[in-house]
Parts: sequence; structure tokens; C-alpha cells
Amino acid sequence: MNKRSKRRRSLDPLHEATTIAVSRVIDPLLDLMFDAGVTVQELNQIIRERAVRNATKRVIRDNGRESRSRVAIATGVPRAEVAKILGLRDKLGSVRRGQHPVRRVLAAWYEDSRFLARDGEPAALPIFGKLKSFEHLVSMYSGGTPVRAMLDELTRIDAVERLANQQVRAKSRVPILTGLNAGAIAMVGERGGDLMDTLVQNVRRRSPPLFEATAVVGDADPGMIAMVQREIGQHAASFINGVNSLLNRSRIKGSRGLTSSSKGRRLGVTVYYFEEANAFAIDLPSKPPQRRTNLRRRVRNSRTKHNRSNSLEPEWHEAPT
Repeated sequence: MNKRSKRRRSLDPLHEATTIAVSRVIDPLLDLMFDAGVTVQELNQIIRERAVRNATKRVIRDNGRESRSRVAIATGVPRAEVAKILGLRDKLGSVRRGQHPVRRVLAAWYEDSRFLARDGEPAALPIFGKLKSFEHLVSMYSGGTPVRAMLDELTRIDAVERLANQQVRAKSRVPILTGLNAGAIAMVGERGGDLMDTLVQNVRRRSPPLFEATAVVGDADPGMIAMVQREIGQHAASFINGVNSLLNRSRIKGSRGLTSSSKGRRLGVTVYYFEEANAFAIDLPSKPPQRRTNLRRRVRNSRTKHNRSNSLEPEWHEAPT
């Protein structure tokens, strides 16, 4: 970035504040992405698609008609790409580009006949070797990821099982950490989206503002945290029960109050607790890391020069670090 760009950026405090806010919001989403195996390329594609669709709605609302040129100006997305995105179905996840290398490797292990056993299940593969091996599988489908790095990642997420004689077997086709599930992640999107919508509407000076309040301290005693969590949980549960009763009373009874131009609205309240470690605290791992075993190639010695030059069958052994 040149000096003129930096000076122009510094003269736009709203732009700078917005980029900082987006950075803070996206950090927890990135952690979730890494856990679930979503690549930055996929995120970029999602952002471009949603930006085009949201900008298109704004243009139609302001001008009464769709203008791909205006959408391209507002989003910075080339007009040709705008046209392509608008030609696709408006459905999150309908386009999947830049699939995670782990997903590609596991999918191929379950689908490519070269890596299947006779019963059609993923075969137990030697880690190294030509043709039917884990090394060959990774080289074909990972997009350049080193064999050992892929093995470490698949082991970390419990998607493979290490066998004797340096072989591996696939355990799960879905590379997701234990504890994550589609329903819980969908709820992250729904509740996170609702919160951001409330905050953004209030920033735009909505009148009356939607309720939003936060109670926070920056120096909580660690010995008090368990008690605070328990008390907040009890108070929050009582509050939400009361809100549920109020919301239920607001439901439309039968067809009363509905007209052709009026529909029921979605109302809701979410209460959440958050906790952040001190910026200077050091998070210790919950358990010591497992000792990593080096994998080394060892070529079988041949008795003759002729055999040595034509030997294609290497042996492998583990060496302690």
C-alpha cells in the first residue's frame, strides 16, 4: 500500500472502524472454519456470492430494477462474475470450490477403485509406496500437501487408524472434530447472524433501537468464575422462560390480523455468556502432545547390481525422534 492510499484510508475513520470490527467478528468464525475443514478459498467464494446477492437487493430497492453494473461497483466484484453468481441458485453452499485437501483425500479413499478393497470398502494402505499406497493417494488428491502432514492431520481428527507394518486404515469419511455437528454449527450461523443484524440496525440509528446490552468486567477473579457462571445460568434461564411466555402471547391467533400485505414477524431474544482469557495469560495444553514418530524410507539391499538397479519394492521403518 503506497503513502497516498494510507493517507486516504486514515481520512476515512468509518471505513477503518468497520474493517477493525469485521476483523474481530471473523476471528471466531475462522476458528470454526479450521475445525470443520473449510478453506479460505471457500470463505472467499461465500463472501463474494453473498455480497453480490445483498448488493443486488439494495440496488433493486433503491432504483426499482436490477443493475449488474451498479452491483459490480458496490462490491468490487467484476461484472462478468456478478452475472454468473446471479445466474446460480440463491442457496448457501450450492457452489463448493476449493474443497479442503483432507476432504478430497478421504473422499477419494472411499470412491476411487484404486484405493478400495475387494469388498468395496477403503483398503488398508501402506504409508509409503507406489500405486496403491497412502503416499500415492495423497499425491493425487491433496494438491501438494506433504504425506506426513496429511497423516498427522487425519490422525488428529481421528479419521484414520495406524496399523502394524506402517499401514493406515480410513475410519471416517467426514473430517470433523468430535463434538462438532451440523445442527450446532447451523445454530452458530443463525444466532450469530441475529446478533449482528441487531447491532448493525442500531448503528444505523434505528428508532426505537432494538434492545442490546452487555455487562462486562475486565479483571474477574478466576476463583469466582464457576460461581458467576452458575448464577448467570440460573438468572438467564428464568429470564428466557418469561420471554417465551411473552412471545407466545404475541402469536397471531388463526387468521386474525393477517392481510394480504401483512405477515407475522420473527421475534426473539438471545442471552449468552462470554469469557476471555487475560491477554497476558498463557494457555497451557490440556494434555501433553503425543510424541511424533519419524517415518523413514529404507530400500531393500539387493545381492547383485542387476537386482539393485531393478528393485522397485522399498521397505519402511519407524525411527524415534
